[in-house]
Amino acid sequence: MKNHPLSTAHSSSSAAIRGRLSASSKPLRTRPKSAAGSPKESITEVEEFAVDFRTGGTERTRYRFKPGTPIAGAVLTNEALFQDIVPNRRIVTASTMALGDRRISASLVTVEFLPSDKGTDLICTHQGAFFEGSDGPQMREAGWRKLFERLERELAC
Repeated sequence: MKNHPLSTAHSSSSAAIRGRLSASSKPLRTRPKSAAGSPKESITEVEEFAVDFRTGGTERTRYRFKPGTPIAGAVLTNEALFQDIVPNRRIVTASTMALGDRRISASLVTVEFLPSDKGTDLICTHQGAFFEGSDGPQMREAGWRKLFERLERELAC
């Protein structure tokens, strides 16, 4: 992790997800196997995952970096509050991320679901403040892209 002063970023990513995202869709796994995707790519182990998916509900995920990584043994915690959930339209969360006991970022994330000829277009807007010692906006955007790729693979099955 770089030690740089506070930075802010606003980015939007979009992905055309083939298939419909709705209450009738196949349920996704409720406990991810790893933060990076498949066990072969994983640099972390999920130690805790809890979610109360409703407006006002929370999500908490805690990862520990595996041996062989630059910060082996370090704990990364993400805590989110669901600000708004409109079925089949949008999800808005406010969250913080901490490395050990030190908060490294605060974010507002809006995910929109738009019907399209191919299924559903997913638009993610991430507004973040990255504090000293954080991963920064480029790494966070790469993380979102990996998550969307995993979602697309899961829905294709």
